[in-house]
Formats: sequence, C-alpha cells, structure tokens
Amino acid sequence: MTVVCAGVDWASEEHAVCVLTDEGELLHEGTVRHDEAGLGELCELLCGLGTDRVAIERPDGVLVDRLVAAGLGVYALHPNQVKAARARFRACGGKSDRFDAFVLAELARTDHRRFHRLAPDGDETRALRALTRAREDLVEARVALANQLRAELERCWPGAARIFADVDSPIALAFLERYPGPGDARGLGERRLAAFLARHSYCGRRPAADLLARLREAPAAVLGELEAEARREVVLALVAALKVLVERIRLLSSEIAGAVRQHPDGALFLSLFRDRKSTVTAARLVAEIGDQRGRYPTAEALAADAGMCPVAVESGKRKVATFRRACDKRLRDAVVTLCDSTRHWHPWAHDVYERARGRGCDHPHAIRVLGRAWLRVIWRMWQDCVPYDPDLHGSLQALPAAGG
Repeated sequence: MTVVCAGVDWASEEHAVCVLTDEGELLHEGTVRHDEAGLGELCELLCGLGTDRVAIERPDGVLVDRLVAAGLGVYALHPNQVKAARARFRACGGKSDRFDAFVLAELARTDHRRFHRLAPDGDETRALRALTRAREDLVEARVALANQLRAELERCWPGAARIFADVDSPIALAFLERYPGPGDARGLGERRLAAFLARHSYCGRRPAADLLARLREAPAAVLGELEAEARREVVLALVAALKVLVERIRLLSSEIAGAVRQHPDGALFLSLFRDRKSTVTAARLVAEIGDQRGRYPTAEALAADAGMCPVAVESGKRKVATFRRACDKRLRDAVVTLCDSTRHWHPWAHDVYERARGRGCDHPHAIRVLGRAWLRVIWRMWQDCVPYDPDLHGSLQALPAAGG
C-alpha cells in the first residue's frame, strides 16, 4: 500500500505544498493562498491524494486546525529540525519556500517516527488557553506602560512615582488621574490626602503624613509652562491606558478562575497550591500541558518541553550541560511560578531547592532542578487523573525519616 506524505511551508499569504509517495515520487508541487478558497483547495487536494502524513513547522493556527479537521495526520516540526535537515538535500545552502516544503515532505516520509502526531485538545482546554495567553499578553503590555509612566514621572514629577509602591496600582492611578502634575497638587495637605485615601479605600499601612512626606521630599523638576502642560497630558494619557488594561486583566482573571474550576483537569492542578485562590498559574499549567495524555509519554518528555531539563553537549572528553532554549516558554514560565511559590511553604520543595543551592546552583538553576522534580509528580497525577495528595508523595513522606 502506497503511503503519501506532504510538506507544507506556511506563510502569512501563500503556502508552498509538496506531496511525495513513500518511494519519493513527486505527486504534486505548488502553492495555495491563505484564504478560504485556498485552504479548501489544499484540504481537498491532500485528501484526494490519500495523504497519510503532513509535516509543518507550527503546532497551531488556522491552517493547522483546518488540516486536522480534514482528518489528516499532522506532524509539527521545530524550525531547528527543518533547518538542520536542509543540508541533507542541498549542499549549496540555498533556501526557498518550495524547497522547504520538499524538505518537510521528505522528513514526513523518512523520519516520521521521530515526531509526534498532533492530537487536538478539547474545546474547554483551548478556551482556557486563549484566556490565559491573552492575560499574559495584557500583563506584558501593562508592565511596559507602567515602566513608561514611571520614567515619565521621574522626568516631570518624581514624588508621584514614589508616593505609592506601584505606579499601576488602583490607588496610584487614581492619584495620578486627580493630580497629574505638580501644579495640581499645590494645595494638597495631610487632611485632603487622608480624605482622598479614604474615598479610594486605600489599604496600605502608611498614614497620610508619611505619604505626603514622600511626595514633598522628592526632588522637584524644572519645567517651563508649556512643557509642564505637555507632560501633564502625557501622564493622563498613560494613566487612562493603564486603567483600561488593569480592569481588563482583572476581568480576565475572574473568567480564568471560573474556567479552570469547570475544567475536567482543573482540580488536579489546583491541588498543587496551598491558596485555593491561586487559579491563574494552575490554569496556565492546564492550558499549556493540555488534555491529551499521549502528548507526553514520559515525565522526561514533559520536563524537556517545559525547559526544565538541561541539554547535554559531549565531544571526546568534554561533557557539559547547557540551558534548554528550545521549549514551550509559556509552560516553562508557569512551572517556574509554581516552583518559586512552593519552595517557601512546601517541605519537600524547600528541601529540593535548598539541596540544589547547597551544591552550588544559582537560583534559576535550583528552580529548574525543583521544576524537574515537580513535573515527575505532575505527570503521574495527570496520567492517573488523581489530585495531589501529600500522603501519596513518597519523597515528602520520607523527609521526617531522613531528618528533613
């Protein structure tokens, strides 16, 4: 029986396609546009040729979803793997979209056992992934805007940047909206500031007198009348943008909390946290790991994808371990957050982290050591669909006996 393999080199406007038999015979080579007609034509072509395997350099997106929905076996290859394979077929070092499609088809034909066939996650997981990733992007935008606002205040009104701990906190944004420039705060006294704090439900521990002292002790900027007015408008613009972002992040966090509790695997990952309100990191773990158990056949595969395993480089007598850069960076960030939290309160996590530091590991390295250990536990929980139970955690139970 003839096996048909295809390679698709995706692009924003046009995709290159190459289809080969298992003997290497060329069946089709061409391009399709990235529109409804083009994607429909591509799926019809591949299904009509009886394509068994399709190799592509990305694991998600409209194109990938359409190929999977058409019933095709899709294999997502890392760009580094395709880059390393080009030299097998062309010694001159040239590159083109059609040639890359041919390389992908050849890899699907000869090396498919080295790659994993994509298994789409359920609708609940995909929805949770959309929410968590959108929140991450908004948080990144909030941090950038907050840094811009802080830099602007240091140029025109340093005291306003120091009166509260975070310039993007609700109380700080309310203060800057009411007093966007030093001229607006000329009549601000202790009683007026105390009334302002009461109106906005200030929950800090510092009294109004201390905050006012911070405001007045900061150096005063020397600004002309026109520049002062211009910088006042800049502060107001940044505050308005930040208020919208902060509110949207709050609403997304609420949506994520509800979605992760409704997810079939939500209870597994929520059980890892002492505070049941810690829903965002649990949701990110659910979203990035997914619900297809065959995606990570071993705990080591999960740890590698999360960037918690080092990469060994050996040559002769030289053997070193280097940082793993090719990984799911969103999953890595979620695992790092889990580790940095649990090392403070979980006895076993604290022991693993401290022993790594005792061996000379710096903080990031020790976190990765702990992350790899946690992922062994998480993988077992995930495979068995059983929430975390300290009584079943053998290494944790062995700590008192070992004097931990």
